[in-house]
Amino acid sequence: MKLKLAIQKSGRLHDDSMRLLKECGIDVSNGVNKLKADASNFPLEVYFLRDDDIPQYVEDAVADIGFVGENVVYEKAKKVAVAHELGFGKCRLSIAVHRNEDYPGAQYLAGKKIATSYPVIVSRFLKEKGIEAEVHEISGSVEIAPGIGLADAICDLVSSGSTLFMNGLKEVETILQSQAVLIKNQDLAAEKQQLLDRLLFRIQAVKKAKNNKYVLLNAPNEKLKEIISLLPGMKSPTVLPLAEEGWSSVHSVLNENQFWDIIEQLKAAGAQGILVVPIEKMVV
Repeated sequence: MKLKLAIQKSGRLHDDSMRLLKECGIDVSNGVNKLKADASNFPLEVYFLRDDDIPQYVEDAVADIGFVGENVVYEKAKKVAVAHELGFGKCRLSIAVHRNEDYPGAQYLAGKKIATSYPVIVSRFLKEKGIEAEVHEISGSVEIAPGIGLADAICDLVSSGSTLFMNGLKEVETILQSQAVLIKNQDLAAEKQQLLDRLLFRIQAVKKAKNNKYVLLNAPNEKLKEIISLLPGMKSPTVLPLAEEGWSSVHSVLNENQFWDIIEQLKAAGAQGILVVPIEKMVV
């Protein structure tokens, strides 16, 4: 028995999805224009599909699970379950208007034409705000719609905002924060769920490793208590005596978000010879 995974066949999420599988120790060779591939060292079969089609394939149990953007999950509104946030492919679905327009708030959109590839999400947003506007669905090149008189505003995915800027637009309203997620069929068989649990175990180990650094440092024993208090570690820091009397080696793990602040505090507390090592996998 194999777990069937659907991922984007090309585009912004494909490379990150394949990289994640590799980091999980799963070897998949998709070749050129190949739509299906088997992993050589894990019970996994990978389908390469259009991202818009992935929720439907998972709902219909053609695929058991899929890696896809949250924006697609909410737009397609299929009967699937979000099993895990993958942490890559982060972007936002935002409304943008002409750069010179005065935008006092969402009520600006009342009676306006909004061009988007996400009519379901935009219509839901307008309904929640009590705004009546015309949603014009287009499949691509959304940014040019205001410039050619097709719409007064657009709603599209934004990463850096450079595309909006180049088309004379400004971002005024974010209606969805999105990232890649792992979705699954709601009626996944118990045997398939066990395989999914094995895959999730690997994914979580990889994600934890990326968010943490392994730190080794030398500490004078008289400062040891203060230095240890700064290091949370997974349980508690490891302390080993050095050959030089009066000194200890301290090993710990730091979260990326706290890293520089704690390193500065360690240095100020008397830590020396601080080494920082990336973690490949982290199982807790």
